[in-house]
Amino acid sequence: MNTLLAAPPAAKGHLIRVSGLVQGVGFRPTVWRVATAMGLTGHVRNDAAGVEIALWCIDAELAAFRQRLCDGCPPLARIDAIETTDLEGLPPADGFTIVASAGGAVRTGVVPDAACCAECLAEILDPRDRRYFYPFANCTHCGPRLSIIEAIPYDRSSTSMKSFVMCEACRAEYENPAERRFHAQPIACPNCGPRIWLEAEDGSVFAGGSERVIDEAAALIRAGRILAVKGIGGFHLACVATDDDAVMRLRSRKKRDGKPFALMGRDLRQIREFALISDEERDELSSPAAPIVLLHRRAKCPVAPGVAPDHDRLGFMLPYTPLHHLLMRVLDRPIVLTSANHSGEPQCRDNNEARRELHGIADHWLMHDRAIVNRLDDSVVRCDQHGVSVLRRARGLAPSPMPLPSGFESPHSVLATGGDLKGAFCLAGNGKALLSQHLGDLAEPKSQAAWRRALDLYNNLFDAKPGLVVTDRHPAYRSRQIGIELARECGARLIEVQHHHAHLASCIAGHGRALDAPPLLGVVLDGIGFGDDGTIWGGEFLLGDYRRYKRLAHFDAIAMPGGDQASREPWRNAYAHLHAAFGPDFLAGPVGNLPFAQALAERRPSIVAQMIERGVNAPLASSAGRLFDACAAILGTCFELQSYEGQTGMELEALANPFIEEAEAWALPPDDGSIIRWRGLWEALLRDMAADVEIGLIAARFHRTLIAVVSRTTRRLARENQVDTIALSGGVFQNRLMLEGVFSELSAAGFELLAHTDVPANDGGLALGQAMIGLAALG
Repeated sequence: MNTLLAAPPAAKGHLIRVSGLVQGVGFRPTVWRVATAMGLTGHVRNDAAGVEIALWCIDAELAAFRQRLCDGCPPLARIDAIETTDLEGLPPADGFTIVASAGGAVRTGVVPDAACCAECLAEILDPRDRRYFYPFANCTHCGPRLSIIEAIPYDRSSTSMKSFVMCEACRAEYENPAERRFHAQPIACPNCGPRIWLEAEDGSVFAGGSERVIDEAAALIRAGRILAVKGIGGFHLACVATDDDAVMRLRSRKKRDGKPFALMGRDLRQIREFALISDEERDELSSPAAPIVLLHRRAKCPVAPGVAPDHDRLGFMLPYTPLHHLLMRVLDRPIVLTSANHSGEPQCRDNNEARRELHGIADHWLMHDRAIVNRLDDSVVRCDQHGVSVLRRARGLAPSPMPLPSGFESPHSVLATGGDLKGAFCLAGNGKALLSQHLGDLAEPKSQAAWRRALDLYNNLFDAKPGLVVTDRHPAYRSRQIGIELARECGARLIEVQHHHAHLASCIAGHGRALDAPPLLGVVLDGIGFGDDGTIWGGEFLLGDYRRYKRLAHFDAIAMPGGDQASREPWRNAYAHLHAAFGPDFLAGPVGNLPFAQALAERRPSIVAQMIERGVNAPLASSAGRLFDACAAILGTCFELQSYEGQTGMELEALANPFIEEAEAWALPPDDGSIIRWRGLWEALLRDMAADVEIGLIAARFHRTLIAVVSRTTRRLARENQVDTIALSGGVFQNRLMLEGVFSELSAAGFELLAHTDVPANDGGLALGQAMIGLAALG
């Protein structure tokens, strides 16, 4: 009997576009391997939009190909979308190939710099490998990205590696799709790549092989010397973390009084000698981002007292470049590894700049000749009850694009300039946002120049042409002035956004809340933000969304005598709060017998009182940050001067932490209005001081009372406004006790809580919120 056999389905052409983080991560060789294994024909290449794949296959094979591609995605890659359209023409005769990159409109992301992978680490520690002890080994799974890139598409000619000509061995690896170094743009080896050397202050150079240079550098560190070490995103200053003389010498030279230093440990085992590490903290330390992780220090921790005075946490990171790994392998103790700069200025990134700026700070310079295009500080994270919180978003995290929530798909392009503290900008549009790395505080002209250079680079990388510039509303903010200039230069529209509304928008955007979602209640506690009524805000309860907000309640507005000076001198806030609570003669009463009151009396209080009573250089502020300042000054920590932003909150948290479980809140004031007043809190605190209660216990009761007041007010306002979702934002919620306390109380009451995770709660996340508000205004 004859049977008719159906003809097999014909292969069709498909053009597949993959967007996301798909360049410089081994994505094209993954595509090549999948297609070759399936026997398919076509090609793959990078272009400005991501990765383009031309494929000839039947429909069933197309579905299988897409699935295998997703399942085999390389470690550093992230697929945001796969779009397929028909492709006319005949299949190529030479199977499946990888072809040269193409240009076009820039829409792809840049992968953050990634820590040295296990394979590269094994090579540099293997005496039989040609990259043995080579400080610049990398592959598509690790190494520099943003720090060396100048343009997109991400090819070697668009990076600072273009000046290093590959040797034959590296070229063979670079061109072999089966190699993990296939098109790894920073590929190098001792024969053709960057080199290291050691310089003394007199300019003399110690060179030779990498092993000799690193051994000499380690010997200098062990001897108590301070080394400037050129890393992946800038220079660091290094010294032995257990040598208090070296640590204090570094503090003196760098003019950094009390702010904690970051530490680097050889491995997890060594770090565990100094700090406790949870499973979540271990994963963060060991991640490709390799951030600084804030860890609880062990009892009798052998670290030098000057590393983190008056703090119960240590900021540790693991080696994240081959150079760091090799240096730490020949040291037997952790090292301080802090940004190489004068305090408040940007980190040095250029060799000549480091020689000039670090003269008198460093004793020796461990240098290399690979140029750093883009300055990157180290990222900082903390792990607590609610998960991981990013406190500083920089190396390893930026500039990974963030997909925007539903409703933000419009093609409008927005630039948001952020705030003056913890400067960062944001470019947003086409359904994604690019939040820059941490760029420092804009009070310094050098930081402002670094901010502008970084924006120019991002604009070039991503072909950004914003039609809207969004700034903070504060008339004195430098970020606002820069925004006004930029809008004028590019002919863009300008809008100004209220500071705490931007904090709220940043938090809810981080949780993917849609544009048309109903309003929620935001609790925003921070230092200062310009308010709608001309006063300074900072203890705010807002009902709002991306488009609008309403101030429902706030902390009492207390004078800041001296204006900005009050943010630096906590005693001013102590005087102002007690003046507001008890009147101008409070020092003449029982309070006058307490030690802090005697110190206040020496500060010419009559002049400060006149400033407050006449409203001269004493703006009113509902600031939660200034409330912490006042408490810290009264308890005797940071009375005279706050040497870095947030110091009082951090030191009060450390004081309170050992007592927080046993502490109870003081009696709460009536909850009967929109203004939260603090007289009862100060009465209770002063009674405890007069009774010689342990200072740490008083600090814990202060936290408990503040947690209780904030939680009670939030519950009432949520009921009155029929909302069930609460967002917590602002720098005060980087205080673990505050965040966990409020989070726990409101969660127990049945509310859905949103707290910052991938974007900082402090002003480092402000630009994202500004950008979201700007996009929402454009419709």
